[in-house]
Amino acid sequence: MFSICKQIHSATAVEFCVSCRFFNNSEENLVVAGVNVLKVYRISPSIDAAQRQKQNLNDMRVAPKMRLECLATYTLYGNVMSLQCVSLAGAMRDALLISFKDAKLSVLQHDPDTFALKTLSLHYFEEEDIRGGWTGRYHVPVVRVDPDARCAVMLVYGKRLVVLPFRKDNSLDEIELDDVKPIKKAPTALVTRTPIMASYLIALRDLDEKIDNVLDIQFLHGYYEPTLLILYEPVRTFAGRIKVRSDTCVLVAISLNIQQRVHPIIWTVNSLPFDSLFVLPIQKPIGGCLVLTVNAVIYLNQSVPPYGVSLNSSAENSTSFPLKPQDGVRISLDCANFAFIDVDKLVVSLRTGDLYVMTICVDSMRMTEYIFLGSRLGNSLLLHFAEEDQSTVITLDDAEVEDCNVQNFCETDLLDVTPQTKARRIEDEELEVYGLGAKTSVLQLRKFVFEVCDSLLNVAPINFMCAGERVEFEDDGTTLRPQAETLNDLKIELVGATGHGKNGALCVLVNTIHPQIITSFELEGCFDVWTVFDDSTKKTARQDHHDFLLLSQGSSTLILQTGNEINEIENTGFTVNQPTIFVGNIGQSRFIVQVTSRQVRLLQGTRLLQNVPVDVGSPVVQVSIADPYVCLRIRNGQVITLALRETRSLPRLAINKHTISSTPAVVTLSAYKDLSGLFTSKSDDVLNLSNNVGGCFGNNFGGCMKTEPNMKVEDEEDLLYGDAGNAFKINSMADLAKQSKQKNSDWWRRLLLHAKPTYWLIVTRINGTLEIYSMPDMKLVYLVNDIGNGATVLTDAMEFVPVTLTHENSKQGILHACMPQHASSPVPLEISMVGLGSHGQRPLLLVLTQLELLIYQVFRYPNGHLKLRFRKLEQLNLIDQSSHIEIDDNEDIESYNMQLKYVQKLRYFSNVGGIAGIMLCGIHPCFIFLTGRGELRIHKFQGNGGVRSFAAFNNVNIPNGFLYFDNSYELKIAVLPTYLSYDSTWPLRKVPIRCTPRQIVYHRENRVYCLVTQTDELMTKYYRFNGEDKELSEESRGERFIYPVGSKFEMVLISPETWEIVPDASIKFEPWEHVTAFKIVKLSYEGTRSGLKEYLCIGTNFNYSEDITSRGNIHIYDIIEVVPEPGKPMTKYKLKEVFKKEQKGPVSAISDVLGFLVTGLGQKIYIWQLRDGGDLNGVAFCDTNIYVHNIITVKSLIFIADVYKSVSLLRFQEEYRTLSLASRDFNPLEVFGIEFLVDNTNLGFLVTDAERNLIVYMYQPEARESLGGQKLLRKADYHLGQVVNTMFRVQCHQRGVHQRQPFLYEHKHFVVYGTLDGALGFCLPLPEKVYRRFLMLQNVLLSYQDHLCGLNPKEYRTLKSLKKLSMNPSRCIIDGDLIWSYRLLAHSERNEIAKKIGTRTEDILSDLLEIERLSSMF
Repeated sequence: MFSICKQIHSATAVEFCVSCRFFNNSEENLVVAGVNVLKVYRISPSIDAAQRQKQNLNDMRVAPKMRLECLATYTLYGNVMSLQCVSLAGAMRDALLISFKDAKLSVLQHDPDTFALKTLSLHYFEEEDIRGGWTGRYHVPVVRVDPDARCAVMLVYGKRLVVLPFRKDNSLDEIELDDVKPIKKAPTALVTRTPIMASYLIALRDLDEKIDNVLDIQFLHGYYEPTLLILYEPVRTFAGRIKVRSDTCVLVAISLNIQQRVHPIIWTVNSLPFDSLFVLPIQKPIGGCLVLTVNAVIYLNQSVPPYGVSLNSSAENSTSFPLKPQDGVRISLDCANFAFIDVDKLVVSLRTGDLYVMTICVDSMRMTEYIFLGSRLGNSLLLHFAEEDQSTVITLDDAEVEDCNVQNFCETDLLDVTPQTKARRIEDEELEVYGLGAKTSVLQLRKFVFEVCDSLLNVAPINFMCAGERVEFEDDGTTLRPQAETLNDLKIELVGATGHGKNGALCVLVNTIHPQIITSFELEGCFDVWTVFDDSTKKTARQDHHDFLLLSQGSSTLILQTGNEINEIENTGFTVNQPTIFVGNIGQSRFIVQVTSRQVRLLQGTRLLQNVPVDVGSPVVQVSIADPYVCLRIRNGQVITLALRETRSLPRLAINKHTISSTPAVVTLSAYKDLSGLFTSKSDDVLNLSNNVGGCFGNNFGGCMKTEPNMKVEDEEDLLYGDAGNAFKINSMADLAKQSKQKNSDWWRRLLLHAKPTYWLIVTRINGTLEIYSMPDMKLVYLVNDIGNGATVLTDAMEFVPVTLTHENSKQGILHACMPQHASSPVPLEISMVGLGSHGQRPLLLVLTQLELLIYQVFRYPNGHLKLRFRKLEQLNLIDQSSHIEIDDNEDIESYNMQLKYVQKLRYFSNVGGIAGIMLCGIHPCFIFLTGRGELRIHKFQGNGGVRSFAAFNNVNIPNGFLYFDNSYELKIAVLPTYLSYDSTWPLRKVPIRCTPRQIVYHRENRVYCLVTQTDELMTKYYRFNGEDKELSEESRGERFIYPVGSKFEMVLISPETWEIVPDASIKFEPWEHVTAFKIVKLSYEGTRSGLKEYLCIGTNFNYSEDITSRGNIHIYDIIEVVPEPGKPMTKYKLKEVFKKEQKGPVSAISDVLGFLVTGLGQKIYIWQLRDGGDLNGVAFCDTNIYVHNIITVKSLIFIADVYKSVSLLRFQEEYRTLSLASRDFNPLEVFGIEFLVDNTNLGFLVTDAERNLIVYMYQPEARESLGGQKLLRKADYHLGQVVNTMFRVQCHQRGVHQRQPFLYEHKHFVVYGTLDGALGFCLPLPEKVYRRFLMLQNVLLSYQDHLCGLNPKEYRTLKSLKKLSMNPSRCIIDGDLIWSYRLLAHSERNEIAKKIGTRTEDILSDLLEIERLSSMF
């Protein structure tokens, strides 16, 4: 069985974060990593446009509220294990160090030429002699960087240290840059001196033979040579053994002499508590380090006696290290995280989400302002903190001095912050250490206030998920029940039980937007639609409501006025007897421009002001407006621009006398008004060396760039002789330091500066070049060859041509001399340049060809005339929109009517549902959003067979809605459903339930979700074993004791109409009773036609203590509909108990087979029959391996998952009432999830395991190696890299108009999986032909592309296991993520690859598109 596995929703959990200067040295960025995704954020002001207009920058004293804006996202073929940053000598920006399992380290840096991440060096330590015989993958490779950037170390296999030395001296210092002679050949002297020197290994046992079980490594501050602290436990112990052996941890400090490679131990501390977790180095002037244990904090310094405080009463019993009790504090640092906000203050985030501030009492130095909390269990938060004004002042005359100010901060996801100050005592000797004499007798203790600025949406961990039917709403609020006639029409949504504790929520995810249609009109023969505003100065109503709606038909135009209702109006200044090409507002929405094929009309409201005839022997076919310019494209390839002039008499449109050449013919154009400041030809704006404010605006994308010393040679020539030559001279380090001081105090002011608007015209020609002209003087400033090829980075072909050659003849010469076009590149059909993001700060270039839509973002680049380049963000595959468009000159021009091929496909809108973006019309319509959060979102749109044309529509009745025509010639007026949040990978709705959700199932008969929840509470009682029976005893251990947490379970019903819990229909389980299994089972019942009825079946277990035998209950419930209480429509469901009885063991798994109930009790499998009296009768049983935790069935086959001994297949024969073992896997495997993989008549068994693999087994008794069917054969395996607990199946259906014949996925099932890191993906059986094509493609792509961090996708996807297996990996599962990267390649590269594997690009793209359309079913 061949299949493909692909992730369709990227992981959202955050595991690592680091603050560094990623793009350049003038701006701090936040780099966040989770599983295999790396994202770079900037903290930018969150101010809406209206406020931005009003507020003067200089009046703002305090920084506005901030938010996180994502500037770059990278996906890696490997899970990030450790993330650090370092500033290398002479670099313009920081480098990242990322480690991967088992012992790989990559050094990466941002590349300003291509706006990509380039790999500087790779370090690989997985040879057998370094492993030292280890086969397991237990050890995490931890990276640490010396604070003075002298070296980095990585701990591999827990046994060795890798030292990576960095060169400190700047290689450019040797040559004084002012007197550089022109370098004709490559400067070898500069090349050899790389900033990273050769790495080497240190075996820990060579330092000291006792070093083993390393807990943490850190560099100390302020030593002459890099000094590494190692916290380790030479002989291990655990909580049950501390009476015999406690205090086992040791801390050693090693001085690394990198030149001689000698490493003496300079300091050792023995007998630290056994539960030590971390060591935190403290900066100068304090120095030393903190050792954090689960119950205490200890301060250590080489020259001072140690000092420690206990945080709860458990510390007294678990260690004999001398600790001072800390009054009024009761916390445990288990699973906590830490960050310094000052030299002497650190924020502690506990595992419950509470924040504390810990202070080491010395004079305060400097403060950071923002703190980022990355989380796997809830949303990640950006917090701003400030000190409260009234500082507590304490003098030393009082006997007590406060040492640590611990302040409790409420739950991080609530905003009401209630600080309570708690204090710690300090000994007199400590005061001498810190030099607190009579001079500084006043200690400042500060309170802090935290506020949440922004949060990053997280759907991890997906504990459980199911598919349910989508409820649709009509406009009057009544619910339209989804009555699907066929399975094909069934609209499903994916509901995941996500999060943990107070972050628990239900996430409803959809990957296709279904608009909420308010109303629709049948309008025959309409091609296009526009909405415009009336004169804004005269309007009394709201300014942003649209007033006119124009519809263009084959030979005429309809004009409608839109107010409370929509009416046709006549006798206006609009022309009606010709088809309209374009209508739009101009002059700050005071005037309207209407363009037909022969004329341009300027109106104010409905009054005609001017009519400009366009007589050039060919009709107008395309219009683009950038207020105040109107640009027209004529069918014969000319371009005419008009500008609005407001003189004293009347506003007029004047034709611009500057024109652009009409050969080769212009095929598409876009006018663009730039507000981002990125479109600039001044090098000052980019290099930012002048200290004036004007040079600082628009620092988006890499902000202010200095010219790189390591440029290519031809760039250096340009620098030395061109205008940019003076850039180096100013650049002394002292000047830069001065500037950065000024900048950093108010770094946010730069982000608020207004850039002066500039106007540009972008055109593409028939020969495939894209040109950018400045308006109004129509000078060519940028030229890209072969735009349809879709290169990753678009660069200026005229970068090294002096601008002075503006004469027509020489310009033509340049154009023809530039590199030729690829023969087969598709011609651009339409382009659009739009400013998205916050306040248009993120310009995007969209290029539509017959094959695809290319989306480029603009980034700064210091060379060339226009200081920018374009980087490809995304590429949409539209291969079967096969409408061939060519320019026909032969047709009779007089008979020209509005033709479908001239309708614009890319429609910009400024406000639909509160978001600006672009609608791509056509057969596969989709919304393209890019908000202030900075991430590009593309959401498919479910129209009825495509969208012909689209317009935003804001009205009294339809707030921020839109209009569109689908294939049925109906004009639909719709809004985006408001309950979904669209600024996420998939549109989603997060329903908080404030406790941990466990299993969730959908009850289809009653259309209601059933959810098991778990709430934690502190327990002071527990059961003691007393002879035969158990007795409850209560413990009281004092107020500083941390009591254990017990769980309470409850089952609730949730209605999908309101996503609220149905009142009075829940089951509360007894204390200590844990729900272990929950399913909807179909049991035999005479009252229904099928003979089966759906029941809720719950299996539980009583978790007392290890002395008491585990017992559990089987609960069976029926959901019945009753008459709801008046005014409470939700109360129509009640739960009726059918059966409840205690079993002889824990009920660990549940399913049904042929109308019988199947339960797993530990290792026994029972089959029961439900009698009419509500009693269960045993039918058959079977013993299996150790502990069965999951059962799934199909027909009479029962597939079971064992927690340790892999999977088995059982068969139930009803007529003989026997249950027998059919086949099983002989190798041990820790199974997490199981599901069937259905490929027509073949059945595979899909298994996920603890090592994050997917494995497919099959039952093939005819194969020799299956020993006559006793053994399940492993047919395929794949390393996913994320833990999967939950999966479900969906049948493949063709949706949409264009159905490919023959349908290759008939009777195949998708398996959709959800991971603990918030990712979703699918596994799909492939037809053999497609599999062979993909396999060849995968093998070529492995070596064709360069992969980030130098990681190998094939190695990443190979099965990983702790024990060496006696068999080879089976593979046979295609890596969907790698195959999908094919569509992001340039057109010429794709053709080259297709040729290598002997197929056509079109075939590969249509295979990809078909799978993509199958997977967009939610």
